[in-house]
Amino acid sequence: MTAATAHRQASAQALFAAPDIVAERKPDGSIWLKSATPLQPFARCVGDWLEQWARDTPDTFFLAERSSADAPWTKLTYREALRRVRAAGAWILAQGMSAERPLVILSDNSIDHAVFMLAAMHVGVPAAPVSPAYSLVSKDFDKLKSMVALLDPGAIYVSSARMFAPALSAIAPLHTAIVVAGDPDGFDNAIAFSSLTAAAETPDVTRAFAGVGHDTIAKFLFTSGSTGTPKAVINTQRMLTSNQAAKIQTWPFLGEPNLTTLDWLPWSHTFGANHNFNCVLRNGGTLYIDSGKPAPGLFALSLANLRDVIPTVYFNVPRGYDMLIAALREDDELRRRFFSQVKLLFYAGAALPQNLWEALEALSIATVGHAVPMVSSWGSTETAPLATDCHFQAPRSGNIGVPIPGTEIKLVPTGDKLEARVRGPNVTPGYWKAPEQTAKAFDADGFYLMGDAMIFADAARPELGLFFDGRVAEDFKLTSGTWVSVGTLRIAGIAALAPLAQDIVVAGHDKDDVRFLVFPNIPACRALAKLPDADVAEVLRASVIRDAVAQGLARLKAKGGGSSSFATRALLLADLPSVDGGEITDKGYINQRAVQSRRAPDLARLDDDGCGDWIGCPA
Repeated sequence: MTAATAHRQASAQALFAAPDIVAERKPDGSIWLKSATPLQPFARCVGDWLEQWARDTPDTFFLAERSSADAPWTKLTYREALRRVRAAGAWILAQGMSAERPLVILSDNSIDHAVFMLAAMHVGVPAAPVSPAYSLVSKDFDKLKSMVALLDPGAIYVSSARMFAPALSAIAPLHTAIVVAGDPDGFDNAIAFSSLTAAAETPDVTRAFAGVGHDTIAKFLFTSGSTGTPKAVINTQRMLTSNQAAKIQTWPFLGEPNLTTLDWLPWSHTFGANHNFNCVLRNGGTLYIDSGKPAPGLFALSLANLRDVIPTVYFNVPRGYDMLIAALREDDELRRRFFSQVKLLFYAGAALPQNLWEALEALSIATVGHAVPMVSSWGSTETAPLATDCHFQAPRSGNIGVPIPGTEIKLVPTGDKLEARVRGPNVTPGYWKAPEQTAKAFDADGFYLMGDAMIFADAARPELGLFFDGRVAEDFKLTSGTWVSVGTLRIAGIAALAPLAQDIVVAGHDKDDVRFLVFPNIPACRALAKLPDADVAEVLRASVIRDAVAQGLARLKAKGGGSSSFATRALLLADLPSVDGGEITDKGYINQRAVQSRRAPDLARLDDDGCGDWIGCPA
């Protein structure tokens, strides 16, 4: 064990509750895992948290936002947040809204978004935040139309009526909802959100809030959906509050004062909303809303915000850490400030490539003299989101931890893998208005079928955690009969091609070998090729880029492991993944199946031995 790992593990012991896991092996070969620590009683509803902090620490800042790097932060205290929530709740009740007529939110994270979302939940009306990409990036609005038609909303919120006017016009024939906007100019009959929060609350709000319970639907969150209509996942108050109760049991340090985070992750997704936002609200912390994100042209704002706000807990996805590492290497002052207060780095949604893990470790040691703990978790929209949590310091990236208190994991042998299933108070009762899909989502024991495979860090010591072992439906066989673990190989491929690969789609079903479709990191490719102004196609044709990719493929092959552990050829894709085609989620995750379905001609180019487009692995 290195000194860095030992120090990180000591830091983690001070932050986390030690895992205590019970593993029961069943006669059918399945393994049932659960925490030996019982889940403690949890809140009746999310609104109880807001009421508590508005009463106990009314002047603490709950939320803050700004639109540009040179703008001052607009801040909202817990006292004022509750006042606005109650006022907006009175308006919601006056419209006769309900689970059958919920609130749909089309805009990105903001203070108004948070207030409206909390107001709906406060009075027992579900909120349905929808990724802004379906309104602002989509060309045909087909998925947005299907969502609106399914929910039949009573109100629709947008930050700017003018910005969302094309999307609002496209869905107008499908609903009778009132359009509410932060800025109502630019769309007929839209009303200002400020008029809702300026009004007084009514006694109906108190009565409605008292009627909210564990079974009340809090939200509808949509799965990404590669084809057809994305499913609306029912999120109850029980799911949300039990999840955070388990979180405080595994991360007891969250109960300490001054929890602060700066976060961009979208509230249309369970990670950003149910995990990060609720973590702050449950524990009376402060959330600075980052209007940037890890994308070209937007990450500069994230860095400016990070120079201004020092988080105590930092959440991000692997792509965000990739871009952050580059910035920290170039800016000593930013690196010093970032590591000065942060207690841990948390990644989720996809495994953090080991090269990024090692880079963060080296940067933290060089800056503060020790390695900052790095941890992850696992779950889904249907588990709100935690099912497992790595509340200990793993020696390497990828460990998604152990079952949280109150949640059971069933590992079912499927081929040569262990398929993971989940049961607990955090699990959805089903999909809205989709009884057949709901029935198919659970097994005979009531476990939700996640579709993910897991592998033990050490089968004899389940408390050491699990590793994600790919999506069962994504894995495939080569002609040799060898299974390819897509999730594992994707991460290894990104690391081997770093920093040139933004993401990778692993192909080769019924082929002799594995092939990669590569979405390149264009800024990194431009820098290596020294072609800052050339078009993308020219950059990707540069010999230095092709040579670097070939060398990366060779490095991957040199690690050994057989034909399923490396790709023999790779094709660099010049165009970005498609939102309308379901190739990418709002957090930038790639849908392997959707990409291969839409890009059959690219797969055919990889199969063509005479094609000069793909890059081969040197012998």
